[in-house]
Amino acid sequence: MKTITIEGQLRTESGKKATRLLRSQQLVPGVIYGGKSEISFAAPVSSFKNIVYTSEFILAEVQVGGQTYKCILKDLQFDKVSDALIHVDFLELVEGKKVVATLPLKYVGIPAGVKSGGKLVTKMKSVKVKTDPSALKDFIEVDLTNLELNANLRVQDIKAEGMEIMNSPRIPIASVTMTRQLKQEEATAAKTATAKK
Repeated sequence: MKTITIEGQLRTESGKKATRLLRSQQLVPGVIYGGKSEISFAAPVSSFKNIVYTSEFILAEVQVGGQTYKCILKDLQFDKVSDALIHVDFLELVEGKKVVATLPLKYVGIPAGVKSGGKLVTKMKSVKVKTDPSALKDFIEVDLTNLELNANLRVQDIKAEGMEIMNSPRIPIASVTMTRQLKQEEATAAKTATAKK
């Protein structure tokens, strides 16, 4: 799995004044929770770039106070005016303790409906899962090969071993719709068939 390392420093002071001082030094305050205790830390804004501005699912190893915490990104806060990153929340991965994470969907295969002239429309890029940290992976693969024209693939069709998908099972994630050209061809064929009768 893709993992990035974030080197941070422990935060001892909290409150608006302390956070303002951190931000003025180009540091972003953050919290790691979910483990034995909550850890407040700060790290350079640049060290979060690869985990914040990506659609990929990435693990973070946060090094603080001589310890390394294996985490997933849980929450972000941006400044309403400048859009700068101002706070991050990480969830520590503890073996045997289930976590909720958002994993990207990776669509593979050419749908049968596309081969018949239809157009693939993907409606979801990721799903929320509840699983053991050891079952986490970069993405969940979704095979589109058997998706027919005018058919939908739904959340319930996703095969994710060892994971509980939290999204509603009936939500469509991908479909193959009829293209305008195909509709015209069908209409022409129908007219021709009627004219021959």
